[in-house]
Amino acid sequence: MHTHPWMTDELAQLQDSVRKIFEKEFAPHEARWAKQQKIDREYWQLAGKLGLLCCSIPQEYGGGGGTIAHELVLVAEQARALVTSLGNSVHSGILAHYILNYGSEAQKRRWLPKMASGEMIGAIAMTEPDAGSDLQNIRTRAAREGDEYVINGSKTFITNGYHANLICVVTKTNAAKRAKGVSLIMLETDALPGFRRGRLLEKIGLKGMDTAELFFEDVRVPVANLLGEQEGQGFSQLMQQLPQERMIIAVRALANMERALAETIRYVKERKVFGKALIEMQNTRYRLAECMTEVSVARAFVDDCIVKLVKGELENTTAAMAKWWCTQKACDIIDECLQFYGGYGYVLEYPIARMYADVRASKIYGGANEIMKELIARSFDR
Repeated sequence: MHTHPWMTDELAQLQDSVRKIFEKEFAPHEARWAKQQKIDREYWQLAGKLGLLCCSIPQEYGGGGGTIAHELVLVAEQARALVTSLGNSVHSGILAHYILNYGSEAQKRRWLPKMASGEMIGAIAMTEPDAGSDLQNIRTRAAREGDEYVINGSKTFITNGYHANLICVVTKTNAAKRAKGVSLIMLETDALPGFRRGRLLEKIGLKGMDTAELFFEDVRVPVANLLGEQEGQGFSQLMQQLPQERMIIAVRALANMERALAETIRYVKERKVFGKALIEMQNTRYRLAECMTEVSVARAFVDDCIVKLVKGELENTTAAMAKWWCTQKACDIIDECLQFYGGYGYVLEYPIARMYADVRASKIYGGANEIMKELIARSFDR
């Protein structure tokens, strides 16, 4: 039994309790949510009541008072339970921390308690039809007019885009500048003139996680909704939060590997081929031994990164390594495991098939893996 160096008794208790919650309250509904392409909104409120939202946000703002380690325990157990429809990583692990780290006291007290309860559902709108990983070239604009910003533009592939009523929009407040012209502006979208949601995007995996297009046509919001002390800090704010965001992705990928390997070992012990269990065949044993070794290597690397992250010492290059390597290995290992199921591996009633479809996007979101390698390569020039 592996012992994580960052795991405490409190975190172990949290791990046990949230595992049961995800398995009992959320996992049974995943098939229905996949068909409707979104989770039922009331399950966000349920998540709030059960303490799943904003667990790493201070109690004075309505959160659970934990650390990022608490958040990562939830991320891992949610992934292990194959609960993909609840976009809590974006809501609690990403957006809530932008508000906590860069918001004014008034902003934190206005938004974080409602996020912790599930009254407000959060999203962060970065990607555009012509700008994915290249955030310096976004086209969404925010022009200041008196005490308001007037926002025009569009976003796509936005997780929680259908339900979200609190959205952090990555905009250009100075079109003449590149990185230094980017700002983060918060939108409360309920009955907001000019704000419109587009279609729910039908995906090959993560089917129940609502992913939508967003449109802004002369949307007016108070200047007080700017995150940070002044305009132009958005790109720096995004870069500062990336190690945490990429570790969330790496932890999820690791949990996917672990679940896939455990499922497959059980399956090959039961599956009979040519009169004997599939696990008795040398090819099966060797290939699974290789998978187990790679999962163990990933686990050790992720553990080391989490220790550094909790201490505030994880730098961008290592986080980029963890993100690309773990997501690539998750795709490789799940593909390897699926092969042992034969035709059954392609049938969605088997968890391995769902994992195969769901994990593929992890090499794209949070910065494509090719971008991660470029970021790592830039360290050569230091």
